[in-house]
Amino acid sequence: MLTDYQRKVLRILYNYKSGRRRFPTVHELTVKTGKYKPDVMAALDALVSANYIQWEDKSDTANIVILEGWERETEKPKLPKAPPQVQQNDLSYWTEY
Repeated sequence: MLTDYQRKVLRILYNYKSGRRRFPTVHELTVKTGKYKPDVMAALDALVSANYIQWEDKSDTANIVILEGWERETEKPKLPKAPPQVQQNDLSYWTEY
């Protein structure tokens, strides 16, 4: 499961590539995320190890290949189910309030 920051970096990479036809530089990632370069590099390394991106030549972000642009469905946390609600007829709103 990705952290919020790793998910944010992945979405920035995906959206930036689709909008500008190139990947953002590390400096642009630091500006867009508000984090420092070591944090950005750690997030990119985590995305590589989780097989979301492929980045063999780490000299430039132009060498990144996105394998998956979204977090995998099986890794998302499950939300608790809401309790069942009592069904009321349409007139109850007007007669009870």
